[in-house]
Amino acid sequence: MKKTVLVVGGAGYIGSHMVLALQDAGYSVVVFDNLSCGFADAVGSAPLLVGDLRSPADLDACFAAHSIDLVMHFAALAYVGESVTEPELYYQNNVVGALNLLATMRRHGVGRLVFSSTCATYGEPDSVPIAETHPQRPINPYGRTKLMIEQALADYATAYGLQSVNLRYFNAAGCDPKGRAGERHDPETHLIPLVLAEALRVKRGGDLAETRLSVFGTDFPTADGSCVRDYIHVADLCSAHLLAAERLLADKAQGAEVYNLANGAGFSVLEVIAACREVTGQPIRYRAMPPRAGDPAVLIGDAGKAAEVLGWQPAYADLRQIIATAWRWVEASSRTPCPFGR
Repeated sequence: MKKTVLVVGGAGYIGSHMVLALQDAGYSVVVFDNLSCGFADAVGSAPLLVGDLRSPADLDACFAAHSIDLVMHFAALAYVGESVTEPELYYQNNVVGALNLLATMRRHGVGRLVFSSTCATYGEPDSVPIAETHPQRPINPYGRTKLMIEQALADYATAYGLQSVNLRYFNAAGCDPKGRAGERHDPETHLIPLVLAEALRVKRGGDLAETRLSVFGTDFPTADGSCVRDYIHVADLCSAHLLAAERLLADKAQGAEVYNLANGAGFSVLEVIAACREVTGQPIRYRAMPPRAGDPAVLIGDAGKAAEVLGWQPAYADLRQIIATAWRWVEASSRTPCPFGR
């Protein structure tokens, strides 16, 4: 009999890709989403229950309507800057909402959760690559809200026997290799889609000199002066979440487990732009801007534990592979016009 997975936030970027990965693996999938950041058409054939984590009644209706074996939680708000200016929104959704979800799971006898966490819980790194043992000192409300739920999951494991897997990662990137799902954010803040939006603007006849692309900081202590970050293809993230689900469903997890997900190598902002030029064939230009406050020079995760315990390895380790899947989506999709216009 098929296991049923509830994907909370399944209409968003990573969540919608997770729905496809679960269906491809033979799971029955239900989506719960308030559509504040997601799109109803992104869930495909999966049943969608429109509701809000901040509403226990909405959650109870979802769990009452479906027999759920495992929950995956992707419904956190994740704009770092917004979390600084609107912390109440983040504590309400990311903390209160997640606690409502855990309470509903307990009421309905569901004891397995895969939690999409973040390497933002580490804060400024003491060293890189960052392992799970690195101290957690988040420097913004977004990272703090995620850490609070990680701590709650550890306490729920001890008190109630809830089994969970927390997956920490930096930058999700790319789109479904089969072209079935893509990346749609409003506003868009991720580097690769911003660079590809500029490539699309130029391809449509936009003036090169009027570039809308900005690079924040070009004199960091890195090989080319720009920030280095860890980019993971969204399909690789989904494969890790699948492995975590299989571990939980096989009753192999021990309490609240934590794993980093990382590509194994970082890429600088200028390397990303150069790779986008190569993939798109467009002469992308950018504006050099002052660095943003609090931006570390290098952020790379250590995924050795995920490889050892979960058996996870990224299949899309090459930056150009990642970008190519995103560019195919950008070129083929008529649903999202170029955010920079022409």
